[in-house]
Amino acid sequence: MEIDREDGRTQNQLRPLACSRNILNRAHGSASWSQGDTKVLAAVYGPKAGTKKNENPEKACIEVIWKPKTGQIGKLEREYEMILKRTLQSICMLTINPNTTTSVIIQAVNDDGALLPCAINAACAALVDAAIPVKHLAVAICCCLTESGYVILDPTKLEEQTMKSFANLVFPNSILSVQPEESLLVGGERMEHGIITSVTHGVMSVDDYFNCLERGRAASTKLSDFLRRSLQRHQTNPSKAG
Repeated sequence: MEIDREDGRTQNQLRPLACSRNILNRAHGSASWSQGDTKVLAAVYGPKAGTKKNENPEKACIEVIWKPKTGQIGKLEREYEMILKRTLQSICMLTINPNTTTSVIIQAVNDDGALLPCAINAACAALVDAAIPVKHLAVAICCCLTESGYVILDPTKLEEQTMKSFANLVFPNSILSVQPEESLLVGGERMEHGIITSVTHGVMSVDDYFNCLERGRAASTKLSDFLRRSLQRHQTNPSKAG
């Protein structure tokens, strides 16, 4: 049974995607990522010599700074910074430029739902634009659980406010990996069968979570294909998909 969404999409349908790279002159790398009316800019500076306090000098350090659209940064944005940092650290090759810091600045331009996944996708595109060494790329998606138990993907802000719970999921895009084939196996399973980051909010049963995971992984294929096409095109030409 399908549920009605105000914008006419099906449960598994994503909003139109758009990505542009090399949009900021002074940054070492930059990208914008849009899903519907949600838009995020990401800028990368570095790597610069030295690491932050309490960071391992034998590895590169990733610093994430979140800038909200308006007002001061709050508790939620601090949580976003932490999630982004851990996600980016897991995909970057931190041993190549030890004792350096790469800063990733996230600017929320407009929030119409699924803001954190948009920020993660923008950050990944910006890392590539800055030529930061990565093991593989990643794509993020938000899966929501309705009060009636249905799962919908890529919610708008209005949909988020009416949901019982939701999960922000980040999946590896091992197609773009620079690692040897054998290193793409984790416990005998290929990397694309795994997950990089999972953050849930609200009450969700184990079965509902695995349903979100299955739906999210299926949708990540479209996101991965779009990201790959975007990165293959000339960096000054914006790419779009419906």
